[in-house]
This record gives sequence, structure tokens and C-alpha cells, in this order.
Amino acid sequence: MKVLTCNIRTSRGEDGSNSWRYRKEICRDVIRKQQADVICFQEMTPEQFEYLQSSFSEFGAYWILDGPEDGEPVNTIFYRQHYFSLKSSGGYWLSETPHVSGSKSWQSDCIRLASWICLVEKGSRGEIRITNTHLDHVSQEARENQARLISEDTSAFDDEFPQILTGDMNAHRTNRAIQTLFESGWSDTYETLNGAEDPGPTAHRFAGPDNQKKDKGRIDWIFCRGNMEVLAAGIIKDSEDGRYPSDHYFVSAEVRLK
Repeated sequence: MKVLTCNIRTSRGEDGSNSWRYRKEICRDVIRKQQADVICFQEMTPEQFEYLQSSFSEFGAYWILDGPEDGEPVNTIFYRQHYFSLKSSGGYWLSETPHVSGSKSWQSDCIRLASWICLVEKGSRGEIRITNTHLDHVSQEARENQARLISEDTSAFDDEFPQILTGDMNAHRTNRAIQTLFESGWSDTYETLNGAEDPGPTAHRFAGPDNQKKDKGRIDWIFCRGNMEVLAAGIIKDSEDGRYPSDHYFVSAEVRLK
């Protein structure tokens, strides 16, 4: 199965010529070219959800809203219905009160949450759990505690149970939040095949390799744990006529359940 994580940049940003209405077809085309089986989105707004759901009608979708009123499906998971059936689903807020909708803690600048689904492969009947998240971009205390909450949740499963964790972690490999995930049993799919050397920034401000800010380090990740094999992993740097689908590169991984 092939998994993508895609921070598609909110349609609410003041992005001028890179606004969603000018790049939505590019985003759709870049994603479609990957022929993924599971697509995990961050920063998704209802407008973006409506467009991409209609563009990928062969996919089911799951999300929880980031707030109790007028919430948005920020961390949405698409899954190919031909290959998978949905066994269970849920989510929680990355706060001291994770079951209180819209809650936040630890000076987190934004409401942050994790959405998860448990899928069954229709052919093999094998199960896999997918968790999709977006850690805070301001508070280091929040990032560390948010990673801890995710680790506690996913560690409740047997060590051999296949799981995938995707998201914009707003953290490089050396960040304590990422180290927390490693210590709880997660492996980085990219590093498994390509080594620990950082491939460069995945947040590029719509500039691709011409990013003048020279942001350091990868912040978009696909982790795995449990009984599975990593077959491929990469950073998707596709563009159309010099224009990019988002201010982040998308990230891919291909895995096989053992």
C-alpha cells in the first residue's frame, strides 16, 4: 500500500498567486499522479475537502472537526475503498483534556488533534491503523506533549500490530518531539531506506529549491511500527510550470504488511 502525507496549505492564507483557487488543480494532479492508497491531509478547510473529495470519489474519507462549533476537517484521511474496508475510526485533541472538543494546552498556538482509522485489506484481511496529525508550530512544550500523547495512544496496541503515523510535525529529527516518537517504537520510513541524513526542508514557502529562507530540516513525516516492510519512501517535489501544489513538499511511503 502507498501512503501520502500532504500539508496542502489552508485556503484561508493570504498567498496571492499561490492562493488555493490558483493551485487546486496542481494539487489534485500531483496527488493523482502518485496513485496512493491512503492520503493524509493537514490544514484542510471545507472548501478544499469538497474539491478533493469530488476529485477522488473512489476514496472514503474520515476526519474529526478541530472545534465544537464551525470546526474544520483539518487532518483528514482518504482511503481507497476498492482495497480497504473501514473497521473503526476516531480521534482526540492534543491537550491535557484529549476528549474535549477544541481543547488545547501547553501554550499551543493552535488547536491540534489526531485523527485515526483502522483499515482492513480486502484481499489479505490484514489490519492496519493510520494516525494523522499536525503538531503545533510555535510552542516546543506543546510539540513534546503532543508527541507524548500520540505515543501513549499508539503504544496501547501490540508491538506487532501494523500502524502508520503521518503528519506535519513542525520538528526536525533532533527535536525532542521526534525523539519521543522514536523512543516509543516508531521508525521513520524515509530513514529506513535512505539513511539518517536529512533530505532538506519539506516546507519551502512555495519556492521549491529556490526557497531563499533556506528552512532547515524535514518537518513532514511518515512513521511506521509493527509487522510491516518498507518498500519505498520519498519526497515529492513535483511542480507545474514552476508552480507548486503547496508550501510543503508532500511525502510518500510504500509498505507491505507481513
